[in-house]
Parts: sequence; C-alpha cells; structure tokens
Amino acid sequence: MCGNEVNYLKIRLGLLGVADSLEIIQSVTREYSELICTPIEVLTEEDLDEKVAPLTNEMDMWLCTGPITYEIVQDWDKIDAPVFHVGYNGSTLYKTVLRVLYEQKIAVDEISFDSCDAPTWENALQEAGISTRLKYVESEMISLEGLVHYHYELWKSGKTKAAITGHPIHHELQRLGVPAYRSLPSTMAAEAVLTQILRTYEMLHYKSTQIAVQIIEIDSFLDLKKDNFSTDELFRIELKYMETLLAYTKKVHGSVKPSGLGRYVIFTTRGLLQDITNNFSQIPDMEDFDQISKEAVTCGIGIGQTVYDAEINAGNALLHAKEAGKGSWMVCFDDKTIAGPLGKPEQLTYSYASEQLETLSQETSLSIMTLNKLKSSLKKLASDELNANELAKYMQIPARSARRILTTLEEKGFAEVVAEEKPHTRGRPRKIYKIAPF
Repeated sequence: MCGNEVNYLKIRLGLLGVADSLEIIQSVTREYSELICTPIEVLTEEDLDEKVAPLTNEMDMWLCTGPITYEIVQDWDKIDAPVFHVGYNGSTLYKTVLRVLYEQKIAVDEISFDSCDAPTWENALQEAGISTRLKYVESEMISLEGLVHYHYELWKSGKTKAAITGHPIHHELQRLGVPAYRSLPSTMAAEAVLTQILRTYEMLHYKSTQIAVQIIEIDSFLDLKKDNFSTDELFRIELKYMETLLAYTKKVHGSVKPSGLGRYVIFTTRGLLQDITNNFSQIPDMEDFDQISKEAVTCGIGIGQTVYDAEINAGNALLHAKEAGKGSWMVCFDDKTIAGPLGKPEQLTYSYASEQLETLSQETSLSIMTLNKLKSSLKKLASDELNANELAKYMQIPARSARRILTTLEEKGFAEVVAEEKPHTRGRPRKIYKIAPF
C-alpha cells in the first residue's frame, strides 16, 4: 500500500515490470496516498497469464515500468482498464548512452538500440549536445528472442560494440558476451505519469460525460528572428512556450503531457473549456498566450464520454485544424461533428461521420471510430499501403488488433495484399496491404 493518509480518492494501481524497475516506481508511489499499489513482476505473456489474469477485475489502472513491458501487455490484450507506462526519453535515455560511451570508449554509431524509434533517441542525445544519425535502431517490438538476436548478430558481425535495451534482453546479451546496458525509469518520469493517472481516474470516475482533451502543436521556429538562428535561442523559446502551457493548464485545472517534438496533450473537462472558449466559438482570450505568436499554436479539442474517445476526437480535430492553416483551433464533439476554426467569422460546423464511413462500417462490422483512425493513419503515412505494425503504431493499438482490422478489410474486398517484406530479424514475413480509397 502506498502511503498512510486517508483520502476520499483511492485508486487500485497494478504495477507491472521487473524487480529493480518496480522498486524505483514504488519509491515514488509511496508519496501518493491516493494509490493502493500491487507490484507484480512480469517478463513474458506466460507471467501475465499466471499472475495478472486473475487480478484484471481488481485494478482500476495499470502502470508498466517501461516500454518493453508495455508492449508485451498491449500485445497480450486482456486488460480492459487504462494501461499507462513510464516513458524513456530525455535524460533517462542520454544518461545511459553517456555511460556506454564513457565505459566502452566507442562511438555512438557503434551502439545498437531498441525500445524507442531513432528520432526519440536522437532528440535525447541532442539534449546532451550530441548530434548524430544512429545506424542501428530496432523500434518495433518483434519479440524478446528477436531483439536478442538483433543485437547479438550486429555485435557478432563486428558492426556494433555495445547494446542498449531492456530487461531481460540485456541479461541474455550479457550472458552471450555482448556489452549490454539498460535504461531504468527516472523518478521524474514516474511522477509525471502518476499525475496523469490521478487526473485520468478523477475524470473517468467523477466527470465521465464531460471529458475534454486538447492536442496542441507549437512551431518554435516562427518566433525565431531571421538571420539569428541558434540552438540556445530555440531552447529559450521552447522553455517560454512550456511555461506558458503550464500556466494555461493550471487555469483550466488540467494536466499536460508532452507527445512528441512540439506537441502537447492537455486533459481537462468540457465545462471548463466551454467557458474559456465562449461556448467553443473563440480561442481562449488569455494573457498567457500573448507571448506566443498566434500562428505558432495550432490546437485540436476533443470531447468524449471517455478519455480515450476524447483523445481520438482531439487528434482528428487537430488534423482539421492543420488543414485550416497555422494557428487554427478546431473542436470535435462526441457526436462526431467538427466546429471551427474558433474565432474566425467563417467558422463552420459539419458532420465528421460521413455516409460513406457509415456504409463501410456496416459492410465490415468495423466501428466508424476504427475506420476514422485508419483513415487518419493513412493520411499521416501519406500512403494507401501499410503493414500491421505500422497501423498498430499510428492507431496506438496492439499489433494483433491491427492484423484483425486489415484481415477484415481484405476479406470484405476493401484491401489487398500487394507485397511481403522480410523483417530485420527472424520471424514471419510482414504482409503489406493496399487500402481502397474511402
């Protein structure tokens, strides 16, 4: 149990991961009297079947201690409650890299990586003043055995001299003679996700019909003076933007989390946003935003019955806002109508669920929400061809769910297999599907 204080809000939180990571997370959760924590050491799906399956109905939320455990849990796909994970980014990542460079006396391009994609690793290294393109990054969770094989073969062939991965992969690599290191969750990252868990639970439990999510994209380069570019100036501007967002988030009684370079997600309630935007007709008239160029901030607001629905709607609202131009704000309501751009005389309200999607939903038995997410994913990819792993990444769903969607579309004649690609490591070939326009 975490903490001894009595609080009206008690959240049953299941902690999933390996022993040392669990200890780090528990050292942070002890400060949260709202949490009743159950740590469970898991490494494989067999562990989930044995230890977690009997407890799935006894937990309100789940927290994985790292991205590899999170991917295993997502692929297991037997937990209905919200599942969070402690992200590895920023200092968590580059401190591990610096340790490898110091101890092994090697170059960055002689290290193999996994858990995160190449841009995430490279952005983390830039914080430490290291600008380089990484050669060997396996960003997809293929399997524990596959990741061991990936790192081992690179090391064995002399292409790399060390690996950065997770448990138990690093342990097996060390047994094989590979200098392997792993990143551990930071207390700061743990505190951030715990705050998100508390806010999410509160909104789900007490205000499930009034959830609002804002996805904000900020273009830091717009405030840079011409012919005066420097990384220090860009960093100063980004700090100013973050301070502004924190002040704004406080005023809407919400919580904010980074979601990629220049993108932030704010969780709040429909009532608060409705007031601050004059019933979703104006961009918030707040002095906090006066320090930022109006065109630098593009925002999508999503309203939903659950946090998940609201976040999906916010993502689609952001896509419409970006189509409307820099600095636009759009809102997507829970009935799938879109309104905006906020504050513009030409503001429109129109249906988001088209008759075409409704027909496709009836013919395939896939929900309109799923089809909309698929359509958005194809738009982000700028292609009508993709494999299940790519779809899973963009839709943020387990790979097995993505395969089911693509197989259904193929069976109903709305997709066809046009190629197969062999993965980097051992495993079955990945089918590439071409999706019919819709």
